[in-house]
Amino acid sequence: MAIEYNTRKSSSSNIERETMSNSSKQQGTVEVISLERAKSDAEYLQSEVDDYVIDPKLERSICWKFDLRILPLLAIMYLFNALDKGNISNAKTDGLDKDLGIEGQQWNNMLSIFYVPFVLCAFPLALVIKKYNAANIIPVLMFTFGSISLLEATAFNYGSLMAARWFLGICESAFFPGIIFYLSTFYRRHELARRLSIFYSAANIANAFSGLLSYGVFQIKHSKLHGWQILFLIEGSATVIISVFAFLYLPRSAATAKFLNDDEKEVARKRVELDSSAVQTEKVSIRDAIKVFKHPVCVAWMLQEILIGVPLNSINNWFPQIVGSLGKGTVMTNLYTVAPNVWGAVALIILCFMSDLTRVRSVFIVVGLAVTLIGFVVFGCIDTKTHIGAAYFSCFLMTTGGSVSSVLTSTWYNNNTPNENRRAVISAVGVPLANAAGLISTNIFRSKDAPKYVPALGITAGFGGAGILMVFGIVGYMIFDNRRRNKNQGVSLTYRDVPTSELYDGPSNPNYRWMY
Repeated sequence: MAIEYNTRKSSSSNIERETMSNSSKQQGTVEVISLERAKSDAEYLQSEVDDYVIDPKLERSICWKFDLRILPLLAIMYLFNALDKGNISNAKTDGLDKDLGIEGQQWNNMLSIFYVPFVLCAFPLALVIKKYNAANIIPVLMFTFGSISLLEATAFNYGSLMAARWFLGICESAFFPGIIFYLSTFYRRHELARRLSIFYSAANIANAFSGLLSYGVFQIKHSKLHGWQILFLIEGSATVIISVFAFLYLPRSAATAKFLNDDEKEVARKRVELDSSAVQTEKVSIRDAIKVFKHPVCVAWMLQEILIGVPLNSINNWFPQIVGSLGKGTVMTNLYTVAPNVWGAVALIILCFMSDLTRVRSVFIVVGLAVTLIGFVVFGCIDTKTHIGAAYFSCFLMTTGGSVSSVLTSTWYNNNTPNENRRAVISAVGVPLANAAGLISTNIFRSKDAPKYVPALGITAGFGGAGILMVFGIVGYMIFDNRRRNKNQGVSLTYRDVPTSELYDGPSNPNYRWMY
């Protein structure tokens, strides 16, 4: 039998408690619970997780099947998402701005326009993803932004490229939040970060691959097409093809995956109830979803997304230009971006695996931000052409933590949000806010500061430092609140002791415990 049920408690007690839980979920209200009742509930929950004994071997087999059947395709999808979003920087090194007559501030405006619809459209599209299933909507979004990337090859002036970037921002806005939500319906909380790291490392590989692909494409001499046009055509076409395959291939839920047998489907469903979601496949409720923003910790997470977003976007959007200050030519500059971005992917996987194994998020966010901060400071303080070795090493430091802080922050607030409606929405607001910080990074890298952009490097480092302080503040509150709740209930619970199926109302429930 896949799941064994512990029968220590009376059936009437379980039925009564299940009825109360369902009633609370349907009403969407917070029950006022006396101290005695809270203590009783806490004692119940402390043993609730142990009531379901899942065969560890079977559970590992299920995770392995998810890893093999879902993660590789999602990683490839996100690789092309990152390529289509960031190839504009590589295209500039081939003279796209000169060919289209883009001058001065116009380039910054063109980069900035992407983030406006990216922020505005993520929230409504997240609700669409929740209602119509992520496995249906995410490939559709991918097909659309792949088509737009193809059309970018036909851009003929500043205005046409601005329009393309606007619609690209709409289609890409909910892509990453949607995949985070999708994965959270397959994996337990302590399994999520390492999977997201594998998936998100595709962005780092994309930055490296983009430089390598650009290096090759820009060698092509065509009588009618510029190198940057060929780049858009190649990447856009591949994106469209992969999106069609993904729509046909991705499973709609863990409990309906065709590659699982009946026992495995039951275990997959129960795993999510115990340690991820309060209610699976619940109906979309905007009123309930926006309640997530009532808690001050959620607001702090959103501010943190902006703070960590500046270093992340400075790397994503300006790394070729930063490396360009080493004094190499166009082709070699693109080639020099490869190794630091590959290292960024490796560092991301290492730190996220360590985060999952220790079941701690905050410490590794701080480590990533600190290393990245040092990289920007060192690069800004030395003569890059005289000390080229040290300057290039600092490029590796920059890429070490930018992605780590982003992935683990997204994992952190997803882990602490059992309600699926709220989890879909918090990612749809948090991730775009991090990307919206690109509005800051695009406007601090001014053409008059080229080629080294010292003021921008200093501002970027400052945002990273503020992000570290924000993490310390959030963790301090979580430790205090967990201790307060335990003291009031006379127990010693951690987040591991409380099944997520009992936490529909999140922090409003006295039995809730923070994962930090």
